[in-house]
Amino acid sequence: MSTSASQAITRKSASNLALSFILLPREKRQAMAALYAFCREVDDVADEAGVPVPERQTRLAAWRADLQAACTHGAPQFAVTRELQPVIARYHLPFAHFDQLLEGVAMDLQVRRYPDYATLESYCYRVASVVGLLSIEVFGYQNPACREYAVALGKALQLTNILRDVGTDAARGRIYLPLTELTRFRVTEEEILRGEYSPRFRALAGSVADHARQFYRQARETLPVGDRRAMAPAELMGSVYWRLLGKLSARQFNVLGDRPTRLGRGAKLLLVLRTWWRLSAGPCAPTYGLP
Repeated sequence: MSTSASQAITRKSASNLALSFILLPREKRQAMAALYAFCREVDDVADEAGVPVPERQTRLAAWRADLQAACTHGAPQFAVTRELQPVIARYHLPFAHFDQLLEGVAMDLQVRRYPDYATLESYCYRVASVVGLLSIEVFGYQNPACREYAVALGKALQLTNILRDVGTDAARGRIYLPLTELTRFRVTEEEILRGEYSPRFRALAGSVADHARQFYRQARETLPVGDRRAMAPAELMGSVYWRLLGKLSARQFNVLGDRPTRLGRGAKLLLVLRTWWRLSAGPCAPTYGLP
C-alpha cells in the first residue's frame, strides 16, 4: 500500500496523534497515517478562513462523495482517499463513522457557540470520539467495551484541546466553552473574544478541566485489561493530553493568548519511552485519570 501523500501530511503535521503511531507495527502505522491524513485534510478545509463558507461547504461535500466512493468499491479521486481505500476494506471501517466526522467538521463552518455541555459533547463525539472508534479498528481489540473507552477518551482529548486553544479559537470568533458555564462564572463572551484573563475565567476553565477529567477517569475505568497492549497508541495519547491538561492547570489556564500551551519534544519522547516500557512489561493500568 503506497501512502506517500498520507505520510507527507503526517510528517508535516508533527501532531500528538501522529506521534502515537510510533508504537504500531509498520502496516498499521501506514494505515493510521492514511486515516490521519484524511482527518487533517478535511479539518484544514473547515479552518481555511480566507475561503468563503459556501466554497468550504462544497469542498467538504466533495470529500464526502470521494470517501463514499472509497467505502463502496468505487474510484475515489483524491490521493489521500485512494490511499485510505485499502485501509477501509482491510479493517472494515464504516462509512457512517466518516460521515459523522464530516458532520462535526462542518459544524465549525456555522456554529460559533455551544449553549451547554450536551451540545458540546455531541460535537466532541463527532470530531474526536469517532476518530477513536475508527482507530481502534486498526489497532485491533477483543472486548467490545473498547468502544466505550474510545468514546470517553475522545471526549477527554477534545475538551483538553478546547481548553488549550481558547485564545486561537476566539481569534476566529469561536467560543467552544459552554455558555451555561460562562453564565455560571460571570464571564462574558466579549471578555473571551478580547482575550481578557481574570480569576472568573480561571475558575470557568478549571470547571471545564474537571469535566474533562471525568472522561479521562471513564476511559481509564472502561479500558479492558486484555486490550491494554493493543490500545498502546491511544494510551500514549491519553498520557500526552493528561500531561498537557496538568500543564494548563499549573499555568492557571492562562490560555487567552495566541500561542497555545504545548508539551516539548523531550517530554513527548519521554512519554513514548515510558509507555513502551510499561507495556513491554505486560498489561498495566493507564497513567491518566488519577485523582
